[in-house]
Amino acid sequence: MNAFWCETAIVAGNSSAPDAGPFGAPDGGRPAVPEVATGVRLETTDGRITAIETDIRPQPGDTTLMGVTFPAAANAHSHAFHRILRGRTHAGRGDFWVWREQMYRSASELTPEKYEKLATAVFAEMVVTGFSSVAEFHYVHHQPDGEAYPEPHAMELALARAAMSTGIRLTLLDTLYLTGGIGTPLSPEQARFGDAGVEAWLDRLLSLRTAIAKEFPSGSVGVGAALHSVRAVPEEALKVVAKHLPRDLPLHIHLSEQPAENSACMEAYGTTPTGLLERHGLLSSRLSAVHSTHLTEHDISLLGGASTTVVMCPSTEADLADGIGPARELCDAGATIALGTDQHAVIDPWVEMRTLEHGERLGSGQRGRFSPGELLHAATEGAARSMVTPIASSALHIGGICDLMVIDPSSTRTAGSKPLQLAFSATASDVTHVVIDGELIAAHGVHARLGSPGSLLAEALTEFS
Repeated sequence: MNAFWCETAIVAGNSSAPDAGPFGAPDGGRPAVPEVATGVRLETTDGRITAIETDIRPQPGDTTLMGVTFPAAANAHSHAFHRILRGRTHAGRGDFWVWREQMYRSASELTPEKYEKLATAVFAEMVVTGFSSVAEFHYVHHQPDGEAYPEPHAMELALARAAMSTGIRLTLLDTLYLTGGIGTPLSPEQARFGDAGVEAWLDRLLSLRTAIAKEFPSGSVGVGAALHSVRAVPEEALKVVAKHLPRDLPLHIHLSEQPAENSACMEAYGTTPTGLLERHGLLSSRLSAVHSTHLTEHDISLLGGASTTVVMCPSTEADLADGIGPARELCDAGATIALGTDQHAVIDPWVEMRTLEHGERLGSGQRGRFSPGELLHAATEGAARSMVTPIASSALHIGGICDLMVIDPSSTRTAGSKPLQLAFSATASDVTHVVIDGELIAAHGVHARLGSPGSLLAEALTEFS
């Protein structure tokens, strides 16, 4: 048993609130309501909180956490190799499609060895900023010419080893990517993303699940599935996925990130990307629709009615000039809002939280579109909803995973802020401690096992042009 004494902590008003079941289906009971408590003592066994006491002094042997202790964040959408591009894509004008060409050049330089080193640094950066789990949307499967590596899962296992070395929980989303656009073959730059067909991908996915379960039996690495987009997955392949994808896997897709995608889909299939998924029974509570920036009112109704998760990546959507997605409307329609860092222009759960709300304010002319509690939910329970690793909570409760991030409430940025409104003042620089699975794994921006992520990143990035 380990015990943590927290000066202040965000706990559940209903301390017996359960974790959600697979893909967010409730297991019963009431949802946790975040409340501020002081002198909070958490007892943990095997990484779970087994007892919570408040208004108590620390006991001998307790790990003391000064500041405000929150549940750690979950990152619902990541492309680890995109970290190469931070601070390198801002010369001149352009749009998403210009940026994509730069991204392809970076993808062409990856090898399993270089990717493991880079991903270790990226995941370490996530950990010290407050993330305890990540969904990695992975499509760089093969060698640059499209040939399989001698070890058929070399790239996937490199990512899994990187996650294990940092302590972050990984949902590895193996991605189907068959075409360069609707009715267009893969370009040479995309060759390493593709498979021979949807059946070959399903076979490889099954093989990957077996390999991951054998090499990482602890369950801290799990496999999910992703469709890159309706641009990269033809309608005939969607039919096969709908029929044969194992039902216990979460399914993610980039959806309506760009107007051009919507136009091409409408021309080819007579419907929007959301409508195409609905046509083939792919809208459900296990689906995570990433971005969902350019939707019709009917799209919003379909996604909400199916209880999908919609993953917003506000810092990336701003960086790429994607636009402002209808997050409030989606939430009101019944979708769960989640947050991710996507291309890692920023890795900071606090920035993502308030950028979501700021986008809403800019688009609507109204403040308070999302409450601080809703923002925290999007960064924790909402984001973890579509993962295969243990479900996060937006408030600490008995039975929950002991994943914690501690915020300094007296920094230049946070001084004077109310604890439940720190989403509007804190940044990752204010994260003083991170606990994952009941283990103190980072303090003041330094990873306990690996040291400074900045040094790791600087060294890894020297191998890329």
